[in-house]
Amino acid sequence: MNLQKNVTALWAKKSFENNQQLWLPLITHLTDTSNVINWLYTHWLSEKQRELLLVQQSPNETSEEADADTQKLIKFIGFSHDIGKATAAFQEKQSYIRDDSLDNQLLEKLARSGFSNLEDKLSNPRASPHALAGEAILEKMKVPKSIGAIIGGHHGKPAEFAPKKQISTYTANYYLSDNDPKIQAVWKQTQKDLFDYGLKLSGYQSVAEIPDVNQPQAVILEGLLIMADWLASSEYLDAGKTIPLFPLISLDQSYEDVDSTHRFRNAITNWKRSDEWVPQKVSTDQDPYKARWGFDARPVQKTITDAISKTHDPGMVIVEAPTGLGKTEIALVAAEQLAYIDGEDGVFMGLPTQATTNAMFDRVNDWLEKLAESQDETVSIKLMHGKAQFNRHYQELPSASNVDDPDAPDNKDLGSVTVNSWFSGKKSILTKFTVGTIDHLLLMALKQKHLFLRHLGLSGKVVVIDEVHAYDAYMNQYLYRAITWLGAYHVPIVILSATLPKEKRNALIDAYLEGKYGRKNPKGFDAPTDWRQTEAYPLLSILDGKKLKQVTEFKGKSDQKPFKLQIKKINPDDEELIQDVLAKISDGGIAGIVVNTVKRAQKLAELVPKDVKLMILHSSFTAPGREIQEETLQKAIGKGGKRPPKMIVIGTQVLEQSLDIDFDVLYTDIAPIDLILQRAGRLHRHQIDRPKQLQKPQLFVMGINGPGDYGDANKAVYQTYLLMKTDYFLNDSIAIPDDVSKLVQAVYDQTNDDEISESDMPELNRAKKAFFDYIHKESEKADVFRIDEPQDDETIHNWLGHAQPDIDKDEQRAAAAVRDIKETLEVVLLQHTNQGDFLITDGNPAHRRSIKDVSPRDIAEQLIRIPAAVTPNISDAIDALEKVTSKYYPDWQQDVWLKGALALPLDENLSANLGDWQLRYSPKFGLSYEKEDDHGRETV
Repeated sequence: MNLQKNVTALWAKKSFENNQQLWLPLITHLTDTSNVINWLYTHWLSEKQRELLLVQQSPNETSEEADADTQKLIKFIGFSHDIGKATAAFQEKQSYIRDDSLDNQLLEKLARSGFSNLEDKLSNPRASPHALAGEAILEKMKVPKSIGAIIGGHHGKPAEFAPKKQISTYTANYYLSDNDPKIQAVWKQTQKDLFDYGLKLSGYQSVAEIPDVNQPQAVILEGLLIMADWLASSEYLDAGKTIPLFPLISLDQSYEDVDSTHRFRNAITNWKRSDEWVPQKVSTDQDPYKARWGFDARPVQKTITDAISKTHDPGMVIVEAPTGLGKTEIALVAAEQLAYIDGEDGVFMGLPTQATTNAMFDRVNDWLEKLAESQDETVSIKLMHGKAQFNRHYQELPSASNVDDPDAPDNKDLGSVTVNSWFSGKKSILTKFTVGTIDHLLLMALKQKHLFLRHLGLSGKVVVIDEVHAYDAYMNQYLYRAITWLGAYHVPIVILSATLPKEKRNALIDAYLEGKYGRKNPKGFDAPTDWRQTEAYPLLSILDGKKLKQVTEFKGKSDQKPFKLQIKKINPDDEELIQDVLAKISDGGIAGIVVNTVKRAQKLAELVPKDVKLMILHSSFTAPGREIQEETLQKAIGKGGKRPPKMIVIGTQVLEQSLDIDFDVLYTDIAPIDLILQRAGRLHRHQIDRPKQLQKPQLFVMGINGPGDYGDANKAVYQTYLLMKTDYFLNDSIAIPDDVSKLVQAVYDQTNDDEISESDMPELNRAKKAFFDYIHKESEKADVFRIDEPQDDETIHNWLGHAQPDIDKDEQRAAAAVRDIKETLEVVLLQHTNQGDFLITDGNPAHRRSIKDVSPRDIAEQLIRIPAAVTPNISDAIDALEKVTSKYYPDWQQDVWLKGALALPLDENLSANLGDWQLRYSPKFGLSYEKEDDHGRETV
């Protein structure tokens, strides 16, 4: 089909660079995008994703025929995505740089091609943005609404409903005139010619052949289209513009001067810097744990790996086992198994916090290195959290753009695991292997512009969720909805937990079944009769299609023998506590103290004698300070660490999550039973020699003043009802592992409350009501911005509803939205003195480093989050900090690392005032804060 001048004269992009006027014909961009999306479908999507997208035109159609039909649809969507640019409203748009000469020359090109009256100005061109206009044009051409909605939403958010009256209401936006048939004719013919060309290019004979798609298919297709459009709109791969992808052409060139096939092949060759992972079958005859990590599989590991190998349609795998049994290794082997069985080609590992994510990243990267080397592949990995750019190990990975460059620095050292910079920002989740905070999974359920990319990225991976017990009632609402959508995409999920209430286990399984089959109890569902009540431990639950298998027997000699954990409830004041701890380690040993608030951790640390080795770990340290402490702690009391003769470690909840550390004795503030057990998992974790008086594991639980009285600070962090139940069922010893599940289920099972007498636990019923009122409130709050469940018979119109624009633009605010936390500020913490400005190091003046002698990135690393209590009016705090920043550091706005950063300069004593608060920083104790009131200074 030959293209007429009226089609080839339309522009899609225009710019002015290096004293040259540039443009891109619309037909070129549509062809580029059609080629790219087809390549992504055939080469980049996983086998499972392609299977999900298959459209069958008839019941007797073979899978090969369905795949051919799907490719036609894919090409058509890619080509027609910007057909809305073939309108008067778009073609009359000014260039962003307001280059009148460029704009006029392109209008003259249109005039020479048959378009008239281009000097006429439209009254309301913004009423027909090109994505919406494209949907309206396709609707007029009788394209199914489900497909039209994808075109209308390709800039990240679909319309609320199909634009039935868009053309009749804003006729001139489409045809330049409301009522002149002659002026309108050329626009109508151009749109028809473009549409017909797209049909033919895609392999369709008529519009009647274009199929409908269901909602989950539409979501993935939308994500794929956005990705294809962004790739086809990327002129270069690198900032230096040395690696071309789809560059614009000079204004004196035309569509005929572009070889679209060569252009596409060259772009893909330059863009594709890593291989696609082709999962291999994991042989259970040869120990995969020995091959990957050099140790023999433990009984629990072997049993779980063998059970997964027998699945045919894997859905959800839930592993409940004690800490220290190698659940991470189980998950990584399972990821290999499930990817091979089910057709995925990537892995997402989600963890509770940035600290646990950093700790896990190294382990996943080591596994991936071995995996890639064993298959002679180069694969890309992404660390996803707010401070990933400051993680030294992640930053040391080679850039994918250097892999094939023989002149690249240190090319000989380039590994098989790389970082591809194209996958940044909202594209990060598209990287095949990603390690991130759980937020990136929870955000799958948050109404947010470009959410389709997150669904696209996760729908092709095996998803691993670690420490699933660590998520609260509000986060759970997003977790369950995300799992429902993963079920709709048939994504295998591996869930790890040391302590999981059965109600939560059941809710996870129900959410997955609802997504995959449309109901919690699908017809033909086969499960053990008592599966909802089982308290076996360890426990493996596997959804294999509509069959639920539960494994409770793990035969073989375990290297973790059953043992008794001695429990003692104590309630000392702070000084008595430290004296008790010192007495416990008088002959040597490592004591851990886990408390529920940063302020309490700091107060206790101040009481430790200076001649006793001390480490403190919590969230109120600068990013590099926190990372150094985590590494130091791992090297000291991690597996194979060089343990000091005597040490006290004081920390908050960060000590209970994913850190492979070992205490000889442990003290903990009262907390819900599952978290106490999780903390206890750091007690006698490894098989090592211990001081004589610490041969038996001892756990001391603090803060129990009496039944229901656990102190305001503890009750502000955890629900009183759960603390009361924990207090009631926590006896003087726990048999590990036999009592673990029994205790967790007893605390979270509200049906046993009637057995607890009023004299033993006064006001339990009142606390229970408050707890379930809280759960209901959190559920309703989450529901406001949570997407709906998958609906096969619905289009994606209004799928995102009223997405919040501030959340769309700010990753921190989005993460806060799914965690239900108060908005806080991150600042760059520096020391500002008469001698100059310095980085905050170890507190030794001799080690101070002037910011003049370091890179902007080193300065940007000095991030710390200001406690929410200090900034009740966040706007006022921002105004104050902006003034200080512009006064002392005016050049920051011109730097890529520091632009937009807020500085909090501290004085010679590492203190500063912010509003009514005085802040102090200690390299050893972290950030503390005090408030001035009418009676003097009060520590808060």
